[in-house]
Amino acid sequence: MDTRVREQLLADLNVDLAGEFQAVIMYRLYASMVQGPYRQELRAFFASEIPDELHHAQILADKIAALGGTPTAIPTPVIVVAEAKAMVKTALDAEVATIERYIKRRAQAEAAGEAGLAAEFDTVLVDESKHRDELRQMLEGWA
Repeated sequence: MDTRVREQLLADLNVDLAGEFQAVIMYRLYASMVQGPYRQELRAFFASEIPDELHHAQILADKIAALGGTPTAIPTPVIVVAEAKAMVKTALDAEVATIERYIKRRAQAEAAGEAGLAAEFDTVLVDESKHRDELRQMLEGWA
């Protein structure tokens, strides 16, 4: 792989890794902070998302290291909100942005000759799409 292509892929994968770390922190904070009539359901939902996000972070960190890079240890800043509906909306916005990035990253990995990484993104995109859809359904009809 061309050095310039590899360096760009590494930089972009670290952006993705920072986003996964953000998701882990966001979901943990929201699970702890959520209040109101939907607390139990939302707490369980937010907590249940953490293992998927950690798995995505593992995939990214392992690939960054395999390509000779250093995985970031710094998350993208977390948007902290106090109201339950705002938590769901903020999480939805993050999932939508993640999907957009991963669609681009999948194509980038394939163009770089990293077919295995491209295939990994297919699996990660399935997970992220499920998260997005669930969050959208939660917001439907919410006053």
